[in-house]
Amino acid sequence: MTSKSMQTLPDNQNDTTDADTKSGPTDMSLSKETSTSRLTIDSLIDAQVDFMQQWLLQQAEPLALEAWQWFGAQPLSKYITCDHLQYLMKDWLLNQPMTDVMRKDIRDILHTLIYHPINDNVPLSELVDDNQVETLANYIGSHEQQRNVLIHTLVGNETFADLLTQTLYHAINDFMETTLDKAGGVGKLMKLGRSSFEKATNRNLDEKLQTYLHRNIKDLTRRAEANAQAHLSNQEVARLLIMGWDRIKDQPISELQTYLNDEPDNSSIDHIEASIQQSYNRLRLSPYLHSLVSASIETWYTNHHSDTMATIVSSLHIDEAAMKQCTTALLPIVSDAIKTPWLSAYLREMLQAFYTQPAIKEGLALNHD
Repeated sequence: MTSKSMQTLPDNQNDTTDADTKSGPTDMSLSKETSTSRLTIDSLIDAQVDFMQQWLLQQAEPLALEAWQWFGAQPLSKYITCDHLQYLMKDWLLNQPMTDVMRKDIRDILHTLIYHPINDNVPLSELVDDNQVETLANYIGSHEQQRNVLIHTLVGNETFADLLTQTLYHAINDFMETTLDKAGGVGKLMKLGRSSFEKATNRNLDEKLQTYLHRNIKDLTRRAEANAQAHLSNQEVARLLIMGWDRIKDQPISELQTYLNDEPDNSSIDHIEASIQQSYNRLRLSPYLHSLVSASIETWYTNHHSDTMATIVSSLHIDEAAMKQCTTALLPIVSDAIKTPWLSAYLREMLQAFYTQPAIKEGLALNHD
């Protein structure tokens, strides 16, 4: 506004009337006065912006700690409701699929961990303590009902009996064929007797043999199941598990790599990650999981809604000492942010808005006069 008056004033001087000439010096004086005041305000704003940035740089660390102390003293329920947490967990996290970038990072990290050279020199016992194995073995052994179900599934089922029947039948048949071929005339006589038996009874000897084996093997599997349930006591089951662990615990962790494929087109890690993702994507949208998440959040919020922020984060070992370390680490970022041109522009815009208020402008004009 002032600069425009100063630019147009010389152009109007040639066309002025006497009245305009009389009023000209006064208008020019006012224009100069306004211009001087405007320049003074701009200079003041620049000085204030510089001062505020320097002050913030010096006070960044204590300000951050004081802000943390204030925030830590506030109760959770003052700013965060249970509905906020429900939205965060369900509408934001569960409803969003894992990005391809994150999935690739997971696969790469798993590959690095599994195929790291250090695994060649570290035994499996480094991952699992003997006491943990013993505790787990005793726990498994103590579940007698589940153990009996497992034994029945492995030993007493029809599939196992059929498999054993076929195995024994083929073994006996192969033995008989081989023996008869080597027996010469006696073997031919035995084959003739077999043929006569089948004609007289209208029964195939192979079928008769399989029926006999199956009937007797079913009885044998029932006995084997009963013996296993009787002799595999809690202590015996635990002992077998511990013995199995003792045989493998000194092997290197890299031994696990033998059960995995690491080919570009057939990577076990890719298959495992894809399978987990498939299960996750199916569950994260299911009403079942959403119900469990809602119940869990409500339980947690009920337990902690009256706690202060400091009390809540203390469970993550975040205290004032940890915040000091965090603040120290973040100071370079804060300092760079304070020095940025965008912060200067915002401060300058804020101060200009302040000084253009009518009351402030009037006060500055009076002080100038």
